[in-house]
Amino acid sequence: MRLTDIRPELPPLLRLAAPLIAGELGWMSMSIVDTSMVGRLPHSAVPMAAAALAQVIFNTLAFGIGGILLGLDTLISQAFGAKEIPAANRWLLHGLVLAVTLGLLLIVILAFGPAVLNRMPVDRAVLAQAVPALYGLNWGVVPLLLYFTLRRYLQAAHHAKPIAFALISANLVNFIGDWLLIYGHSWHLGAHTINIPAYQVVGSAWATSFARLYLMAVLLVAILQASRHHKYGLLTTSRRIELQHLRQLFRLGAPAGAQIFVEIAVFATVTAVIATLGPLPLAGHEVALQCASTTFMVPYAISSATAVRVGHAIGRIRTGHAPPQAANAAGWSGILAGAAFMFFAAILFLTLPAPIARIFTPDRGVIAAAVPLILVAAGFQFFDGIQTCATGALRGAGNTVAPFLTHFGCYWIVGLPLGILFAFRAHLGAAGLWLGLLIALVGAAIILLSVWRRTTKHLVSVT
Repeated sequence: MRLTDIRPELPPLLRLAAPLIAGELGWMSMSIVDTSMVGRLPHSAVPMAAAALAQVIFNTLAFGIGGILLGLDTLISQAFGAKEIPAANRWLLHGLVLAVTLGLLLIVILAFGPAVLNRMPVDRAVLAQAVPALYGLNWGVVPLLLYFTLRRYLQAAHHAKPIAFALISANLVNFIGDWLLIYGHSWHLGAHTINIPAYQVVGSAWATSFARLYLMAVLLVAILQASRHHKYGLLTTSRRIELQHLRQLFRLGAPAGAQIFVEIAVFATVTAVIATLGPLPLAGHEVALQCASTTFMVPYAISSATAVRVGHAIGRIRTGHAPPQAANAAGWSGILAGAAFMFFAAILFLTLPAPIARIFTPDRGVIAAAVPLILVAAGFQFFDGIQTCATGALRGAGNTVAPFLTHFGCYWIVGLPLGILFAFRAHLGAAGLWLGLLIALVGAAIILLSVWRRTTKHLVSVT
């Protein structure tokens, strides 16, 4: 691929990615607001540590199991690329059925989460707040997975603006919920007094669940409006559920979900290990993780757009409406855009670690614990952008197995053992664990770039 081949693909990619980026940053800002508002409670290290513990367990399971729905990126995008709208509608229907099934399964699994938490060697004060917070997050599981499914259809159809609107406006819903439920309030209305107790961390969890219900509702309205305006025929699509379609979606999506699971689970494991070091290191870890997760949202959105663009290209190639190199250019343009953004994010982390940490809490101890981890995060930003966007390109081409195997090997076989070695043998503590993550991300970027390069050669030779 030459730059002249990639340049024409960048504008349509960025037009699709821009509202997705705004939406993902809106999604992440909900978490930032939660952390910042909890971080202003008295003795903030304990509630921040509790929120971190509950969120990481919930996210590991919800985004890992819900990641199975990412198989819709391939199926719906390729259907739209080939102008096979009824097929795209059928995949949406099967995705919704699978989302509800997975959501009910997750509710049962997360119900046992507190039993696991109570057996962890973690400060009892942290656990006392983390357990009810996990129950609060559990209420938002099914709306979250339905949102995932509806979003796949909208972005494949190039209707990304409703996604951005939903995620940005959901911040207002989440903020109001946090303000009402975290601190508690009283209003005197004549002879009557309305009291809302201060639910603290669990109040933040309830606000998050309600915001996810709102997200699902907004996308449902948006998808029905898009169908009516563009005559997609969603309401007239056959409602027959075919097991072979569910099996195909599961086979394609399961490796994608497993890849997300092993990636998030390694951060969950790191969180659990840091939790044994005390509330202060865990609070610092939560701040640094929020920072790294925020910048990650940009290449993650670009990755989603890349999956759609590659899927569309393959669909057009299949029907003879695009040259064989179209999918190649779509993938490389996404990788280039993601890497470029994360290069600038790395510079920001290197130059302003303390001011960034101060956004989340005024506690000097938490800031001091977060700064070394933010500096380590600066080291893996560029590589994180590459591996994320390469994963999206491969998903658009229907390859969800290679990213899973790559992440499993890099994180669990190499990165985590090295991180534990650095943390306890080299006495680097939380920073040592983050160094292990840095090594894992560098390795994943190199391997997935190589896999994508081989995939593009195969696509050209086949077509």
